[in-house]
Amino acid sequence: MSNSVHVYDARADHATVTAESPLAYSFQRSGMPAPGEESRAVIGEQAFLGHLILRGGAIVLDEALREVLGIGLPGRPNSLTVDADGQRSVQWLSPDEWLLIVPGDETFGLETRLRAHLGGAHVAIVDVSAGQTLIELTGEAAHEVLMKSTVYDVDPHAFTVGKGVTTIFAKTSVILRRPSESRWELIVRRSFADYVYRWLLDAGEEYGIGVARESRHEPQ
Repeated sequence: MSNSVHVYDARADHATVTAESPLAYSFQRSGMPAPGEESRAVIGEQAFLGHLILRGGAIVLDEALREVLGIGLPGRPNSLTVDADGQRSVQWLSPDEWLLIVPGDETFGLETRLRAHLGGAHVAIVDVSAGQTLIELTGEAAHEVLMKSTVYDVDPHAFTVGKGVTTIFAKTSVILRRPSESRWELIVRRSFADYVYRWLLDAGEEYGIGVARESRHEPQ
């Protein structure tokens, strides 16, 4: 897994800056134990994604998303819509607020197209990509690790695929979601990423928890 990427700086033809993922320091300090045959839970960071907060009327935002991205707003509270390839999603956060997650290199262009389509509609689009990250938890014991960590009912029969909530996790808060049968996701504020990572390592120790070395959303 690469947790840093060189970013072109348009102000200087030959200058680059190195962007590090929120967990880059955590991996260096706390280590990245490799999953073994006995591992029943695996952590992975999906770094450098685009995170956009959308606020406004559901009708106009749904229409804009369908036109620009091909997916609409989720149809009920505490749920998310995921596109066919699993790379883009929209999650209900509150009655007039949604979280849109896309590959990082699509963020600026998508925001621009949405604003153009929405025109003068009374909506807000805020790019919060730098302020949070997405931690993935997979494996047969993933929900058991989560049961140690949150007061929310994460039994797979209660927390079904397509559900997403904002809840307490240990001594912080996360957006917890289940986009597929085998995968759980925690969207964490950048300042709490190291805390959540170390908590997961500790909570998952009895399940032989390991850390995935490759990201599904590797930056180009």
